[in-house]
Amino acid sequence: MPTLPKFRLGGDKTADKVVSKEKEKITKKNSKESETERKKAGATESHPPLAPLTQIKPMAGTLTNKEKRPGSSQYNVSTNRELQKLPLLKDATAAEREPLFLQKLSQCKVICDFSRDPLSDVRYKEIKRAALTEIVEHIMVNRGVLTDDAIYSAAIGMFAVNTFRTLSPSSNQTAAEFDPEEDEPLLEVAWPHLQLVYEFMLRLLESQDFQANTAKKYIDQMFVLQLLELFDSEDPRERDFLKTILHRIYGKFLGLRAYIRKQINHIFHRFVFETERHNGIAELLEILGSIINGFALPLKEEHKMFLLRVLIPLHKVKTLAVYHPQLSYCIVQFLEKDPTLTEPVIRDLLRFWPKVHSPKEVMYLNELEEVLDVLEPAEFQKIMVPLFRRLALCVSSQHFQVAERALYYWNNDWIISLITENASVIVPLIFPALYQSKEHWNKTIHSLIYNALKQLMEMNPKLFDDCTLVYKNKKQKERDNMTKRIEDWSKISRLAQANPQFLSFTRQRHGESLIPTDLTKVMEPTDDEMSTDIDVEKLKTEARELQRKTPGGVPVVKDKQLLRRRSELPHDSSTLKALENHKRADPFLTMSKES
Repeated sequence: MPTLPKFRLGGDKTADKVVSKEKEKITKKNSKESETERKKAGATESHPPLAPLTQIKPMAGTLTNKEKRPGSSQYNVSTNRELQKLPLLKDATAAEREPLFLQKLSQCKVICDFSRDPLSDVRYKEIKRAALTEIVEHIMVNRGVLTDDAIYSAAIGMFAVNTFRTLSPSSNQTAAEFDPEEDEPLLEVAWPHLQLVYEFMLRLLESQDFQANTAKKYIDQMFVLQLLELFDSEDPRERDFLKTILHRIYGKFLGLRAYIRKQINHIFHRFVFETERHNGIAELLEILGSIINGFALPLKEEHKMFLLRVLIPLHKVKTLAVYHPQLSYCIVQFLEKDPTLTEPVIRDLLRFWPKVHSPKEVMYLNELEEVLDVLEPAEFQKIMVPLFRRLALCVSSQHFQVAERALYYWNNDWIISLITENASVIVPLIFPALYQSKEHWNKTIHSLIYNALKQLMEMNPKLFDDCTLVYKNKKQKERDNMTKRIEDWSKISRLAQANPQFLSFTRQRHGESLIPTDLTKVMEPTDDEMSTDIDVEKLKTEARELQRKTPGGVPVVKDKQLLRRRSELPHDSSTLKALENHKRADPFLTMSKES
């Protein structure tokens, strides 16, 4: 069987206006079946985070009229679109059912025109939609449908004709990637038919009669490659179906697993080092999170290289926020499988640490805390010095969200236990930053600083006193050096003014020399800079006030929204409604163990 060619199709922007009761029944059955499967699999706790369909929120008030963008994709509309309604499959006899099923599959290969007038070919569109709905229910309810090679060829060919197409250029050419917080997704205009085609393919792969040995003639490397190209679609509903279908293919076709991982690696490399533009990174990472969760131990060398050379560089892209939860999940899954990877992972994260991008710093701190939660004490000792040097810089940051997120580490019991075991090394590194930040401009930081200092004081009072003494001596030494510099410059100033040629080489302004005669007043440090006394009672008072304001302790950072919207833009209500009504094909992905 020759490889399937690429099919180019086209369309327009219309909403799905016709939703039959039969379709709703099928959707309810699908949801009940998926819930039963999840309960049987027992995978309700460990699964990749879902890629968000949309993060945009409508504004109150009247929406502005926005210029409509061009069509979503290039569809190769069929020349003859005049379809004839066929008999129902449930009314056909057993002998007539298979030929009729093949006829309906052939009928569904006709591509309707959605690009021009939404009311054009309404009758033929409804015939195709009804046929798609019927074959979805037929393959889902009945047994013995997938009988021979002709059925597989017609079914997979129908899916290829409807889905494999040329995607339109990105509607967001100025930005590196579609931003769900700012941009409206470009929804597929042919979604009323496309959704049923994806649902048919998903039910085909999940059917109990499905035979991978027969289907591998048609689901080959070329098929997978064209399927991966569709992940760049701007429609999040399509990417959601693609994610689930590719995951099912990965689970059923063992010979394609290495190829799928290789092609995903190529997409990531091209995204990081060339284009920095791809819409499906979050969905691909969600698939990989499930795949990594199924890796057998010990990890292969190729999997370790994938972590260090593919996943870690994804942190460099400026649009990290779009897919960071999925990326963080993949990193943590690797470290749970092999704790020895902790040191290179954390060192690479510190190497890529953003210096002037505060929102990314907050994301790095979130991920670093998740990594520390699965960290073993022996591995922690290898990286604690560079780690807490960076953490000290974050605590001292003038950006209050960065400082706040770093100080929330002191509310993590596991991190506190690691600090306690290695207090002699960590406390001297972090103490100066904590004490200098007690005069932070943001009042929210004050309570967190006092809370952290109080914990260090209770952890090891003697070490705390020693650090205080070292800090005082260091400040006193800085003050002595400053005083010496002032005296030296004053001496130089007096010697210069005593020189007979001083007036001829020095410009006078209003009768005064440009060199100040008393540098002490200019360079004298303030009392606040030299204050090194720590008020223990104030620490306790602040801690009690914090406990009173937040019952049960300081709020957990995961419940606090640290990142904020850059702006509030009006959005199309029809787009929001379409995304809200979309039923996910699979709430989360599970993967069995693999070698």
